[in-house]
Amino acid sequence: MTAPAVRVEKRFRHPRERVFNAFLDPARVGQWLFHTPEGVMEQTDYDPVVGGSFAIFERRGADLARHFGRFVEIEPPERIVFDFWVDESPAEATRVTVIFTETGDGCVVVLGHDLAPAWAAYAERSAAGWTMILDSLEQVTGDAP
Repeated sequence: MTAPAVRVEKRFRHPRERVFNAFLDPARVGQWLFHTPEGVMEQTDYDPVVGGSFAIFERRGADLARHFGRFVEIEPPERIVFDFWVDESPAEATRVTVIFTETGDGCVVVLGHDLAPAWAAYAERSAAGWTMILDSLEQVTGDAP
């Protein structure tokens, strides 16, 4: 089975540098990355440097959603690449690439997630999740100075 690729795109009304910097801001990551409206963020360890890692835990009812990653590339203000996994499959890291493109009135962010074949059934759900995450990033970016 071929690994599916998830791709989502979001237009921001803010300059590319501002959105890029918000993506890497450890103080605000708990407000948007893997944050759900009904969830309660319990832990956000976020070291956004090449080789740095993250661990983000959110309480969702009785469940604890655990997300992990390691930054592979950071090319300001154009590109962020990280490997990503959840605790259910720590041996199966997947690659997420985020591209920031400047436009005349803001920027466009394109996020690609190369899922492992075992996660093929979750492609649609993953796309919806990344769309929600980029929507939340837009709100945080709007609040940033």
